[in-house]
Amino acid sequence: MALIKPLNGVSPKFGTNCFVADNATIIGQVEMGDDCSVWFGAVIRGDVHFIKMGNKVNVQDNATIHATYQKSPTTIGNNVSIAHNAVVHGCTIHDNVLIGIGAIVLDDVVIESNAIIAAGAVVTKGTRVESGSVYAGAPAKKIKSLSPELLEGEIHRIANSYQKYASWYDDSDAGQKIQS
Repeated sequence: MALIKPLNGVSPKFGTNCFVADNATIIGQVEMGDDCSVWFGAVIRGDVHFIKMGNKVNVQDNATIHATYQKSPTTIGNNVSIAHNAVVHGCTIHDNVLIGIGAIVLDDVVIESNAIIAAGAVVTKGTRVESGSVYAGAPAKKIKSLSPELLEGEIHRIANSYQKYASWYDDSDAGQKIQS
């Protein structure tokens, strides 16, 4: 069973139809929208500031979401995929965003809607990722504009796929569906 714990009198809150894998960890000031999924080994730690997630957010295996004490909360919009081993820390992510495998998004970053952060990218403190862009590298820079094919074929496809994958676990011992 997933480790879901209150801290300092504040418990995580979940929308409807959320899936949490058995070894995921969710602590403290975390608020999740509807149709979200948190996969194996992922950690969402709302101990030093709040973490707010919209609807249809998937936090894939071993990803970490955290914030900075009394300074930088983490806010994630709707239809966002945070891929395997990514780190999202004290930032704002708008709607329809893909954070690639192993990417790192640091404090006070703002990722506008309809953007991709490529696998392995490091988005440094205070960067503003413009809407309709693909950023890659370390430090991450815009490498191209987001095409309609990438929006549909990557951002929407992955978010929809993870909603489908979560449904496979409805009758499984590998996780739990959480209803608000």
